[in-house]
Amino acid sequence: MKVFLATRDLIFRSKLGAVVQAAGAEAVRDEAAADLVALDVEAPGAIERIRGLVLQGVAVLAFGPHVRADLLRAARDAGATAVPNSQAAEHLRQLLVTST
Repeated sequence: MKVFLATRDLIFRSKLGAVVQAAGAEAVRDEAAADLVALDVEAPGAIERIRGLVLQGVAVLAFGPHVRADLLRAARDAGATAVPNSQAAEHLRQLLVTST
């Protein structure tokens, strides 16, 4: 499985990248080549981006601060699996394990 990690937080990206690697998946630099996109819901245009990815058949794991329940809810409504930051790594691991 090819995973695109869309976050500007380099430490968080590294943490998610380790999950991808441990699952035997591949982190890619091209979103268009991804089977799964992990996306920060606080990024500009994130909800519209989620809608577009879901329409293309790409699975989306959206994550963000637990205090931004409004954005997490909007991401779910757009078709993503949306979780607080504290649960992102575990949900990513589960998605990768169940897809292989």
